[in-house]
Amino acid sequence: MNTVLVTGGAGFIGSHYVKELLQSDDVARVTVLDALTYAGHVENLGEAFLDPRLTFVEGSILDAVLVDQLMDGHTHVVHFAAESHVDRSLAGEPLFVETNVLGTQILVNAASRHQVERFVHVSTDEVYGPLLEGMATEDAPLLPTVPYAASKAASDLIALSAHRTYGLPVCVTRSSNNYGPNQHPEKLIPRFITRLLRGKPVTLHGRGEHLRNWLHVQDNCQGISAVMRHGRPGEIYNIAGGTDLTTVQLTELLLKICGADQDLMTFVPDRRANDRRYAMDWSKIRAECGYRPEHDLLEELAATADWYRAHPDRWAPLSDRAVVIPQQATTPALAGVAR
Repeated sequence: MNTVLVTGGAGFIGSHYVKELLQSDDVARVTVLDALTYAGHVENLGEAFLDPRLTFVEGSILDAVLVDQLMDGHTHVVHFAAESHVDRSLAGEPLFVETNVLGTQILVNAASRHQVERFVHVSTDEVYGPLLEGMATEDAPLLPTVPYAASKAASDLIALSAHRTYGLPVCVTRSSNNYGPNQHPEKLIPRFITRLLRGKPVTLHGRGEHLRNWLHVQDNCQGISAVMRHGRPGEIYNIAGGTDLTTVQLTELLLKICGADQDLMTFVPDRRANDRRYAMDWSKIRAECGYRPEHDLLEELAATADWYRAHPDRWAPLSDRAVVIPQQATTPALAGVAR
């Protein structure tokens, strides 16, 4: 029976993963370690607390003593904990390097000492940087643009180095843009939905031509579970297979879903270093781990909007807290939307 330590398990993706994990019969215990920063909330775990196998610990992955204590007795680690908002990283917050790089180093050191059976490090497609054409495979060079992506690329290398140096059975997953219920309203889809539900305009960078692959959070969680069970140690697995949309196309769908007027879609000068297009080849995880995304974009966008409509208490206190970031007068050749 597996005992699983999940870092960042009270965040958006982590909490969905914990709920999925608790549906498995081969899991004896799940421990969530979360610092409960602005993006983590115990409410995200909801009904998971009814399961006696779940233990919640409030704390930071930067606390090496706590991490070492928790690592003892766990067979598996799934590492979600990270600073993840691009706009905040552009504002120059050093916490991105501290949490994403040093925090990952502390975790893999402890996992190596306690000889865990599997360590899954959760990352992002942004580490590959922008692609005007084609798709990034797992062996593509890392060319991150913004500080957030650079810190995640560094954490990927830290995790993989623990496999090469100490034999820690590490797998790295890199997913495209996630969406779904209870995501923090700083992210694009919940930010747009919560504004449109209140009749407020939404702003698109540049001309709204930035292309992203939109993947439902539960599909990402299923991909992570597949890698935990079937991934080869030392390997990287891209998790994609959602729907490619420009920001304009996505916004037009959200306008219809929210019953909002077209004139609520507005445009502002592009953000600094805004990548135009991300794209990943996910044939490796399909072939080796049997991963297939199952969720339909239109159905799940509507369900996501319904969730925000029904839970204003969860997002209203958090919405419209803008982060001031530098802009540039001209749109670069490669540019994109805040993740």
